[in-house]
Amino acid sequence: LGMLYVIPFYAMVGIQGSALYAYAYNIYVIFLDISTAGLPIAISKIINEYNTLGKMEAKQRAYDIGKKILGIAAISIFIILFIFATQIATVLLGDLEGGNTIKDVALAIRCVSFAILVVPFLSVSKGYLQGHNIINVSSTSQVIEQIVRIAIILLGSFLVINVFNKGTTLAVCIAVTGSFFSALVAYLYVTKNIRDNKKQLEIKDLVKDEDISNRDITKKIINYAIPFIIINIIYSLYNFTDMVLVLRTMDYIGFSALDTEFISSTISTWSTKISIIISSIAMGMTVSLIPTIVNAFTLKKFDEVNDKLNQALQMIIMISLPMTIGLSLLNKPVWSIFYGIENVYGYRILAIAVWVAFIANIFSITGSTLQSLNKFKLVYKSSLLGLIINASLDVPMMLLYNKIGVPAYLGASSASIIGYTISTIYALRKLKKEHALSYNSTFKLIKKLVLPTLLMVIGVAFCMVVVPVNYDSKISCIIYISISAIVGGIIYLGYIYKMNIMNDVFKDDLVKKILNRIPFIKKKNSD
Repeated sequence: LGMLYVIPFYAMVGIQGSALYAYAYNIYVIFLDISTAGLPIAISKIINEYNTLGKMEAKQRAYDIGKKILGIAAISIFIILFIFATQIATVLLGDLEGGNTIKDVALAIRCVSFAILVVPFLSVSKGYLQGHNIINVSSTSQVIEQIVRIAIILLGSFLVINVFNKGTTLAVCIAVTGSFFSALVAYLYVTKNIRDNKKQLEIKDLVKDEDISNRDITKKIINYAIPFIIINIIYSLYNFTDMVLVLRTMDYIGFSALDTEFISSTISTWSTKISIIISSIAMGMTVSLIPTIVNAFTLKKFDEVNDKLNQALQMIIMISLPMTIGLSLLNKPVWSIFYGIENVYGYRILAIAVWVAFIANIFSITGSTLQSLNKFKLVYKSSLLGLIINASLDVPMMLLYNKIGVPAYLGASSASIIGYTISTIYALRKLKKEHALSYNSTFKLIKKLVLPTLLMVIGVAFCMVVVPVNYDSKISCIIYISISAIVGGIIYLGYIYKMNIMNDVFKDDLVKKILNRIPFIKKKNSD
């Protein structure tokens, strides 16, 4: 849903409006990370811990203390965003003229800042339920939140632009307020479920647990939350750094204000809306391995830790690599479906931005493993190292690319790829040194994937030559992409299945379960 709504929204607000949305939303995400990241996870862990120990009153107190901490953080950050919106907008735009004004950006930031007053409480309430292993309410609330948010974004923008004939600035401001109203609706839903499940949650007639003080609980919440807050902020700063430095550098090189804003928002926001296809599918396949890594580490079974980490890396590479290559090759029709091709910079940026998502995927699973092994200092070091390298290389690489005739704006994505790569290598080498881990099986898989990947590229390239396409027609682009994807997918999946590569990664039993769900294969196996 979050990926698909951008198609009509982008068409309504255009390049300048989409850039304004990107400014406000990226600032919002950074401050949201400061106020919420880690706290829901911390509350979930503490609730689960106290629930297991039978400390029902301390469990409820932890939830109340968590809300108080969030309340202080949320109000403080809302005040900062609202009062200093003009100064933040000035930092973003600098001397850029001819596109969105500092006044426009400041207004959008103020509009989105109201969400900070609700989203943290929604997050911690979901963490509270998850700590009781009540997952369905949290999942349903996410769907409700997204539906309400998208409805406000699309309906609000349409009414402002097409019915009331107001400008895109007001339309974007209405759109970003969707985060506030959608979070409020979801929060009301979650709190209603908490009230309705008092018996299951065991929050009635509680006797105070004297052995657990408020100070102990507060300390535990902060200790659990800080690592995740730092990590999430570093991730968000990748986009923010790219956005600011691209704005400055493209303006310096001589790009128009409209093109500069388009390039910046594409790199920081709009290309990632497409790249999320790569991230979500691969991470969904690997997230289930994390608990087994935790269990193996707890029991000091480092051989099993090594096997599971390699399996997670192999899953991501085997799934993400063909998707990344496919999106990179088919960048123009894919971009046309989402945003149209009026501006040539978009699909060119997408061609390399998907590789940022691919490398970030590998770093993400490495970081998750480090957190599972309580290697928080190593997570900080590796994440910060990548961010510093990215920030240091952004401007030099853009200037270098411009000098040698390569599109300058591709330098920012290249710097991100280098930053994530070095972070990943540093973290994996440290793990290898401290726990004698080996990545030989992953390197062997990469060698095995060379041929099927090459054959897939040849198949897709052949389709790109022989299948006609009209880039101005979304239907034509969908047909073109579908044919290329089917041909490439059959070649790649057919080869890795026949060569038992799939069995090596997913293990034989899992592959059989998947294949048995395919009707004609199930019938063949039963025969």
